[in-house]
Amino acid sequence: MLTGVPTQARVFGEEIFGPVAPITTFAADDEAIRLANDTEYGLVAYLFTENLSRALTTAEALETGMVGVNQGVVSNPAAPFGGVKASGFGREGGVEGIEEYLETKYVGIAL
Repeated sequence: MLTGVPTQARVFGEEIFGPVAPITTFAADDEAIRLANDTEYGLVAYLFTENLSRALTTAEALETGMVGVNQGVVSNPAAPFGGVKASGFGREGGVEGIEEYLETKYVGIAL
């Protein structure tokens, strides 16, 4: 965990695959969402709160493929895994992952 990291630091704009958590403060939820979305990546975001309404509103506003609320691990075999922006295209796992391999065809027949 890194505390007091300035928002201009590279760690805030890059996708880090490791046990690194840059921590910064914010005055309002809108500011936190803006800071979190200010990157070309969008694999996963994490938020911690006791307020369910705040969690759902924030999760919806975050530009990521996955959001962990009050947990550090979001991946499981039944869940779709994947990101948005430069963090991926499509999903693996879950129903959404299977749909990537299917072709839907509609056939209309007048008899």
